[in-house]
Amino acid sequence: MIENSTSPMGLTTKEASLRQEQFGKNELAPQKKESFFHKVLHIISEPMFVLLLVAAAIYFILGEPRDGAIMLIFVIGIISIDVIQEWKTDKTLNALKDLSAPHIKVIRDGQEVTIASVDLVPGDLMMIYEGVKIPADGIVIRCNDCCVDESSLTGEAEGVWKIATENVEPSTDHWRKDYCYGGTLVTQGTALVEIDKIGPSTEYGKIGIDVASAPDEPTPLQKQTGSLVKLCAGLAAVLCALVGVVTYINIPDHALGDRLTESILSGITLAMAMIPEEFPVILTVFLSMGAWRLAKKKSLVRKLPSVETLGAVSVLCVDKTGTITMNQMTVQDTWALDGDVDTLCETMGLGCETDAYDPMEKAMLNHCDKSGFSRDHLFGGELITEYAFTNELKMMGHVWFHDDEIIIAAKGSPERILTISDLSPDQRAIVDAKILAMSEQGLRVIAVGLMKPQTKADIPQNIEDCQLTLCGLVGLADPPRESVKKDIAMCNQAGIRVVMITGDNGITAASIAKKIGMPHSDHIITGDMLSEMTDEELREKVKDVSIFSRVVPEHKMRIVKAFKENGEIVAMTGDGVNDAPALKYADIGIAMGKRGSEVSREAADLILMDDNFSTIVDTVQDGRRIFDNIRKAVGYVFTIHIPIAFAALLAPLMGISPGSLLLLPLHVVLLELIIDPTCSIVLERQPAETDIMERPPRNPKEKLLNAKILLKSVTQGVVLFAASFGTYLYMLGQHPDNPELARTMGFAVIMLANLFLVQVNSSDHDFAFQSMKRLAKDKVMWIVNIGTVAGLFIILYTPLNAFLKFAPLTVSQFLIVFAIAGISVLWYELVKLIKILKKSDQVSI
Repeated sequence: MIENSTSPMGLTTKEASLRQEQFGKNELAPQKKESFFHKVLHIISEPMFVLLLVAAAIYFILGEPRDGAIMLIFVIGIISIDVIQEWKTDKTLNALKDLSAPHIKVIRDGQEVTIASVDLVPGDLMMIYEGVKIPADGIVIRCNDCCVDESSLTGEAEGVWKIATENVEPSTDHWRKDYCYGGTLVTQGTALVEIDKIGPSTEYGKIGIDVASAPDEPTPLQKQTGSLVKLCAGLAAVLCALVGVVTYINIPDHALGDRLTESILSGITLAMAMIPEEFPVILTVFLSMGAWRLAKKKSLVRKLPSVETLGAVSVLCVDKTGTITMNQMTVQDTWALDGDVDTLCETMGLGCETDAYDPMEKAMLNHCDKSGFSRDHLFGGELITEYAFTNELKMMGHVWFHDDEIIIAAKGSPERILTISDLSPDQRAIVDAKILAMSEQGLRVIAVGLMKPQTKADIPQNIEDCQLTLCGLVGLADPPRESVKKDIAMCNQAGIRVVMITGDNGITAASIAKKIGMPHSDHIITGDMLSEMTDEELREKVKDVSIFSRVVPEHKMRIVKAFKENGEIVAMTGDGVNDAPALKYADIGIAMGKRGSEVSREAADLILMDDNFSTIVDTVQDGRRIFDNIRKAVGYVFTIHIPIAFAALLAPLMGISPGSLLLLPLHVVLLELIIDPTCSIVLERQPAETDIMERPPRNPKEKLLNAKILLKSVTQGVVLFAASFGTYLYMLGQHPDNPELARTMGFAVIMLANLFLVQVNSSDHDFAFQSMKRLAKDKVMWIVNIGTVAGLFIILYTPLNAFLKFAPLTVSQFLIVFAIAGISVLWYELVKLIKILKKSDQVSI
């Protein structure tokens, strides 16, 4: 503990820096960074690289050090690509972590500043308020109605009301009322806390280190791709042995040692060709880069696996205020029961918080100011006590000694205020009619009432015990965002159901829903109705109800649960302290970045930095694009590996001598140098399909590589194999004494077909030329494509060709190869054309 109390000006920047050097960061366990050497070691231990190193060693054993050296150079090249890619991925993920890391307000150098919670040091003056998860232990210097939920530490559900340390009575209790503990939650009020302990020294730190070090579970996609790699590796092992044996039998005239090494080399070539080692890279790169692109669009991913789930979202539960609407409230209408609008306006102002932060109260106080009731006038008296707003009560009140009399100013939902107001049946009918008229205009209606006790002894203990005189009603407008109507239409088209959840009354919510084009806008469930329903009844009701009004945060969990039990994939927005359980339970929890509490942000999978409904829709669309591209990349890997694997399998089985094979290990490595960037750079950048938001949400249980994609990949791969291997066999037959020429033409077909394959498979619907048109301005695409062609020219027309066992091609031979490569892939454009014609026929029918 710091001996001297911190100055009211807080620490200086220099003092904070010195204390961080002394006490370290405010984290439970320092994050361990993997060294560069360990990263390289991890990559080399992958099966593919083990095979490459074995192949290089065999070349040296065979007395061909030049081939062995080339293999090693290629191995270093691929390792470099993987290390750079992993470094970029780590950098991206760390940047995302920094963006989503918890922050806290402190006083430093006499100024209020926001810092990352990990940068707190003992002696810092920390400012806490409702919704903050306290990041460190500290002494309460001053507080205002500060209540903290300490159940995470003590197990006690009841909140603890904090007291400033100068006012606390001596006690022997372990849990102090003048002390705040890290890991606990501020549920109400504000406080200024002087940090005492950080990191593992806190009470939470003593029990939380094991929680912090819990290992990450593999995601569903990681499990699927892991199974695919294992399956391919198993097949590779069996076929590797078969090819090895066949090669050994086919070369009886070679010496025993040469036969053995050549057969091992043939087997290794096949194994290398069959193991799709790109799969783990595809997942890591696509998800991390997808998350980074989402962050640029104001949608911050906190949990990477949620990117997988985005494309499957079928129900979008959103708060009305601030998400669908602009959260820019104005008082549009006032109605006084007795015609005295001034009294209504003044009472409304007295019922607001003196330091209002709620947009609704800000709008009310602005209206009061315009009506001649300044804040100095309203809040110049003595605030005797207050009745706090709760989600259950849905009303609040302040008791003032104002203008020489005691006034209880209360406001809240009309349903609640009217229950404690003194109204005749006729007056009640008039008020109800006015509430209906205001609500039908889409206004949020607030009832205002007052009571004037004679003495302080007459002030009721609870707001429910008040006998109010109803002053009147206030109608607040919060217009929908301009783009919401278009976004709702897009969601409807995409098979995503939008559900509005609001604290407003049902008529107001229905009016807004109708304006923005929400289906079933006349089907409403209120919070009271929901409370009376069983889970089975709610499950049935949510099938056609899209508006939930007068909802409290506790209801959100039941709504999410009902949708999930109906088989829906649910995304839920939330910003309050009590929204956290529902955000955690939803398939995708979305917290508000501007107005959301720290607790809701911590519980969420995504943080919406601009609190905008359009950003949610864009995020779902991008989630679909990312999953689409992962699928395209996986399909591409299968397609491009088939001609490589088949060539490595069939050539030895056909009795072709090892020296004349289409692909030797170094050629497989050379192709890997092309496949890796194609996967991790080119396919990751593919834009969304034009119909991506015209499809229904995908089934989350659907396999990454389904029968349709597998059939397409195998068919394309077999055709490409037939083209490359057929070219190779024909040229080998024509020039039996020149296997290098045959190998070059077969290899060039695969390499050039790779360029066509990316463009053709960029879309399942659009033609290749349309894809190229979309990507015409993408510099990275041009660099990769031009680099591939330039690479081919370098290995064909420089002295490298001899090292790589290639031969230069004539212009006519190159053009033939180019044509064969194009035909071997572009045939699939006819399949797309047939699909389009069939679809147009169905539409016309």
